[in-house]
Amino acid sequence: MVQAVSPARVRALFRPARDSHKGQNGVLLIVAGSKQYHGSAVLATLTATKFVDLVYFSSVPQNNALIKKLKLATACIITVPRASLKKWLPACDAVLVGPGLGRGKQERALVKSLLHSGKKLVLDADALRVITPGELNENCLVTPHPGEFLALFGESPSAKNVPALAKKYGCTILAKGILGAKGKRADAIASFDGKTAFSSGGNAGMTKGGTGDVLAGLCAAFACKNPLFISACAAAYLNGKAGELCHKKYRFAYSAEDLVGEVQIAYAKSL
Repeated sequence: MVQAVSPARVRALFRPARDSHKGQNGVLLIVAGSKQYHGSAVLATLTATKFVDLVYFSSVPQNNALIKKLKLATACIITVPRASLKKWLPACDAVLVGPGLGRGKQERALVKSLLHSGKKLVLDADALRVITPGELNENCLVTPHPGEFLALFGESPSAKNVPALAKKYGCTILAKGILGAKGKRADAIASFDGKTAFSSGGNAGMTKGGTGDVLAGLCAAFACKNPLFISACAAAYLNGKAGELCHKKYRFAYSAEDLVGEVQIAYAKSL
């Protein structure tokens, strides 16, 4: 059954118990960034820190500039050497891999190893370019824009084939900005077990670079304590609502950094 996402998806998310302790409300590993690309990793990480207890962040050894930037931007991360990921994986509830990662042989091998880790995995951006759909499994949530969708699945995203491909490859898909009825764009979410939803929030100001990284950070943070389909629905809804809050303040003159600042407000308004 196809449904439009609503605040109910946010209210369905896991909430911390009053007597909980650090680490019980989500531990996320983010594997992102490269020597050339750093912005997407920063945006995804800053977003995720608002919704989980701990964020471990790992990038390439030579990316000291990115790590320094993140440490200046937030005190809410723990940096992890890329060579030590196997040591830290058992402590994590979910993994986000891909934003600004790069597409070389080492990155390809890294993504493939994470696919077999047994952890819930959100694959975004470059991670989608170094895998084949046959490698996906029920622990995977992929978040492609139309170009990435075509490159990964060999088909253009549509209301018909997003759920068909989720079922075929046994994964969850959040297809960003597909063309829907009457020429309107929406995010389509589908799971391998037949659940489907659409999110039509947001506005044209969200075409700016980085808004998808905010969405990826939300998906991964929620995935720590929630099923992937619920995580994707809630993330798509909140990302769109945050964009609408930005539009009220700035019209179309806002950036993905502004979006990060509105996400937690959109979350509070949805409860």
